[in-house]
Amino acid sequence: MAGPGVSLKTTGFILLLLFLLSTVFPFYWMFVASVREEGSIISNPGDLFPSEITFRNYVDCLKSGPFGRYIVNSVWVAVWVVLGNVILATMAGYAIARKRFMGKRIVLATVLGTLMIPKQITMIPVYILMSKLRMIDTYSALILPFLVDAFSVFFISQYVNSLPEELEEAARVDGASDYGIFFRVVFPLLKPALGIVAINSFLVNWNSFIYPLILTNSENMRTLPVGLALYSQGEHAVDWGHLMAGSTISALPVFLVFLAFQRQIIAGMIEGYGR
Repeated sequence: MAGPGVSLKTTGFILLLLFLLSTVFPFYWMFVASVREEGSIISNPGDLFPSEITFRNYVDCLKSGPFGRYIVNSVWVAVWVVLGNVILATMAGYAIARKRFMGKRIVLATVLGTLMIPKQITMIPVYILMSKLRMIDTYSALILPFLVDAFSVFFISQYVNSLPEELEEAARVDGASDYGIFFRVVFPLLKPALGIVAINSFLVNWNSFIYPLILTNSENMRTLPVGLALYSQGEHAVDWGHLMAGSTISALPVFLVFLAFQRQIIAGMIEGYGR
């Protein structure tokens, strides 16, 4: 006779299965719609197992000049933002955790305060700053304001605090400089945390919509989220097949990044909870 423990496990399994299905289903429907003809999507949107499959929507998307440009822009901006957060935010977090300087508490309080401010509040100041610097509609406007994220700085500073200082002191006794200690001793120890910072920076930037929308004017500088949104807002006729194909292409790098960094992500989460 099954005990209460078995029943509880079964209930938990069913809940997890339902949660998994509710999470995966929108992506499945998006992919199925992307390989169907436009007419069949509208006439029968609930068809989850189409008898006829076509990849024409993907070919059309990739052949269209603007869409390819959107992909290039998103990749270019995301790469630089990830590199900036991995290197610059890590250096800032290390300095806050290890160095002694005037105003250190104020700097840390500012970082924490930045985390509490909604991104929408900073849109106008960022736009005015980029406008004064004449960087509107350039890659600089899409990259520079996001090279160092407050979450990355705070997360790295807390991770560095959990590391033993003896290794750094031993390296300093051996004559290593501050940069040598950081890049040769501390940086390798931060791999799990760097995985978290990298994927968080990539996801936030890759899916960003408002800032690329207000900081760009021309079609050549639009990123994928902005370009996809314009498909459904009337600049082009609403074409669900192309829209779903573009959305699938947009989501694909996110899956690839997660697969590439999954070990670092899991290790970082486990170590973060364990510390």
